[in-house]
Amino acid sequence: MQNLPHFQLARVSSFVSFVDQTATLTARTIAIAGLLLSTFSTHAQIAPSSGGAPAAGGTTIQLPPGTQIPKGVQLPQGVQVSPSQGNGRSTPTNRTGQTNGNTGANRTGTTPTNGQATQGNTGGRQQTGTTGQVGQNGQATQNGQRGQNGQGTAGTVNADGTVNQGDVPLNASEEGTDDGLKDNGQSEAEATKANERAAVRRKLFGFELFNNPSLATTFQPNINIATPVNYVLGTNDQVNISMYGVQDESIQQTVTPEGNIYLPKGIGPVHVAGLTVEAAKTRITERMAKIYVGLKNSSYGPKNTYLEITLGNIRSIRVSVLGEAIKPGTYSISSLSSAMNVIYASGGPSELGSFRNIQVIRNSRVIATIDLYDLLLTGVLRNNIRLQDNDNIRIPGYISHVELTGTTRRNNIFELMPTETLERLLFYGGGFTANAYKNRIKVTRLTNREIKVIDVLADQYRTFTMQDGDVVGVEQVLNRYENQVSIAGAVYRPGVFSLDQNKTLKELVTSAEGPKGDALMGRVNISRTREDLTMENITVDLTKVLAGTDPDVILQREDVVTVNSKFDLAEYGDISIQGEVNRPGPVQYISNLTLEDAFVRVGGLKESAATGMIEIVRRKKDVDPSALNAQTAEVFRFSVDRNLDLSNDTKFFLLPYDQVIVRRSPSYQVQTFAEVEGEVIIPGQYPIKSKDMKISDLVAGSGGLTPQAYVDGATLIRRVQLTQAELDNQNRAVTELADDSRKSVVEVETATTDKEEAIGISLRRILARPGSSEDILLQAGDVLRIPKRLETVRIGGEVLLPTTVKYRGGQTFQDYISQAGGFTDKSQRHRSFVVYANGSVDRTRKFMFFNLYPRIEPGALVVVPQSRRTPLTPQQILGQATGIVGSLISLITTVLLLSRIN
Repeated sequence: MQNLPHFQLARVSSFVSFVDQTATLTARTIAIAGLLLSTFSTHAQIAPSSGGAPAAGGTTIQLPPGTQIPKGVQLPQGVQVSPSQGNGRSTPTNRTGQTNGNTGANRTGTTPTNGQATQGNTGGRQQTGTTGQVGQNGQATQNGQRGQNGQGTAGTVNADGTVNQGDVPLNASEEGTDDGLKDNGQSEAEATKANERAAVRRKLFGFELFNNPSLATTFQPNINIATPVNYVLGTNDQVNISMYGVQDESIQQTVTPEGNIYLPKGIGPVHVAGLTVEAAKTRITERMAKIYVGLKNSSYGPKNTYLEITLGNIRSIRVSVLGEAIKPGTYSISSLSSAMNVIYASGGPSELGSFRNIQVIRNSRVIATIDLYDLLLTGVLRNNIRLQDNDNIRIPGYISHVELTGTTRRNNIFELMPTETLERLLFYGGGFTANAYKNRIKVTRLTNREIKVIDVLADQYRTFTMQDGDVVGVEQVLNRYENQVSIAGAVYRPGVFSLDQNKTLKELVTSAEGPKGDALMGRVNISRTREDLTMENITVDLTKVLAGTDPDVILQREDVVTVNSKFDLAEYGDISIQGEVNRPGPVQYISNLTLEDAFVRVGGLKESAATGMIEIVRRKKDVDPSALNAQTAEVFRFSVDRNLDLSNDTKFFLLPYDQVIVRRSPSYQVQTFAEVEGEVIIPGQYPIKSKDMKISDLVAGSGGLTPQAYVDGATLIRRVQLTQAELDNQNRAVTELADDSRKSVVEVETATTDKEEAIGISLRRILARPGSSEDILLQAGDVLRIPKRLETVRIGGEVLLPTTVKYRGGQTFQDYISQAGGFTDKSQRHRSFVVYANGSVDRTRKFMFFNLYPRIEPGALVVVPQSRRTPLTPQQILGQATGIVGSLISLITTVLLLSRIN
């Protein structure tokens, strides 16, 4: 370094100073990073797990509510994350445990209450199982076995709550190996099978009978009925005995467990259990006739007393539902219940159960077989017997399931008996729909090796036997006509006709009642679809065909005949009428249409129309394209009578595409008004009497100012035309409103081409010097607003507390800023401005290093704008520092190389 020249030493010295500044900047960056870490640590608290002691030297980090660990982030061993206390939400806890020294996959599950973890496993409710066993909701040992969502071997649950070896606890989430994923797969498979079974049940014919809540009361036993004579009495039935006639007596007895009732007056027990009501009546009558002699004809006289038996409280019986029911089990029901009452209570047959072969078993013998299809199809349920105590209802597996699809009234899965055929299946399906193809039905059948398709013709429906698993598809008729031809265009009755009655073109035109007067007879088109579905066009002269000079055309199926109109080939352009007419717009061209006729069609001329300046602009058809001064349009000028009388008709006939322009009369003037609001003697609208009427004239016409008028705050509001940019912005806003269905049509239609704009004026100087240059000429729609005396000043923008304060004369701009708390760090002081009450604006000016702030007046608005500069982020500071250090190192290296060269 001592051998370097002085200028190089100076450069090196400056570079060293630069390096020192860069190091200082880097130190500040590190400090900011430390501050960020400390801020994070204040929100992420480290605390023990709330569920007990942390697992095996582990630590629980409580994050703020809503904080989530990014996907893919691995936590250190023994660390778990939980939400902070008091967030009102219980979220799963991520645990990382170790089994036999190996870290298992992270699992999310439920943390058991009062759980204890041993070697990475989560315990249960303070229950401990032995090695290889886990108690129900109990503690897991070091086998590394998982909970319900994990992999486990087969086992059984003991009565004391423990699980045999290889089983896992219920509702426990344990850490283990990846084998636990297999059980998740099994659970998904079971869920899939359950969904498939539910889908089959929904398609089963008859399933809706047991899945309709409105039918719940329909199949409940009715206890409010007369006593059935065939009802069999049993234990706990209440028997009401009524005698009437010469002797009256009422007796109520309950059948005892021994089957007896006890009659008074020494008659004693009568065994009635197992007897029908009718048989019990006969037995009771015989026993009571020994005391009540009037119950029978005897030597004492004829029968004069009568006996009736009814049921009081009805006993309950127990009936079991077995087999393929939705809810099999034992049911306690009323003894008046029938078999259908119990079948409905059990939910009906499952997807594996039979609807056709439900058995009622009594004393180990089938006494009735119920076919639910009788009820579903005819409304009559045969063999719906009344049940007795200890009866069994067995729902066996279905016999055969056949699915019916396509164009039938019912598309369901039906159960067929072994001898039932396809014809019977179609009956169960309600028969064909109107668009069904009835000549052939496709049957898909499973064989021992594969699937085959069988076509069954209509004459085989009665004999074709169905098999389990068959799928029957009924197709619909083709979407095409077998004998249709059509005619369109200039005929009196266009439409579709039958080919059978209209085999030729002449016959079809005759059926359409002939061509119209505008028909283009010399060229009639026939569109024909060939066999390969390509299209062919045939052109004929209809005049010659109808006259017989040309041969008639033989029509084919789906031919379309088009008789064109002469008007289809003619050019008829509308006439446009613009300007001072009542309904400007297009007018349809017709022959011999005069200028006055066209004015009548648009509602006549307006009062403002200049009748002597009517222009018709007509297109040119023979413009010379090579001539620079070639005439491109013809212009005709006319004067018309305002009343459009025929006697004064111009007899100028319009042609297609003529443009008619009716200009406004220069001498026509409508009334215009200006308005004055606020502190004048008589506010309101005033006519603009002359073109040179000014603001002072408007104030004088309103009676002058009131004592409360604030002259310096007066504002003139004027409607001005929008610029093109403003119109474009408005159109975009209207489009957004129209696209938003929540906005009303009224809001969309309020878009205009002008706007209100405040013009700053000095009413004080205008009234002092009426007619001066500051006294502005009035325009239609002008509004002069004169407020009351204002006593406040508003302060907004980049101040600490935007507010409104009282105006005090003599206070400066900075005094008012101080009343709002002063400038913020983001304020741009030299761009501050003041909006005065009359709409004028004054800004802050600069003189050397000083800001010259504007004056403050009553009603003023002080605005401090925000600085556009944004502070650098720590990442930007670090990036700049890195770049500077890199450049510095490169520069020092260059200097050293130069020094060696020198």
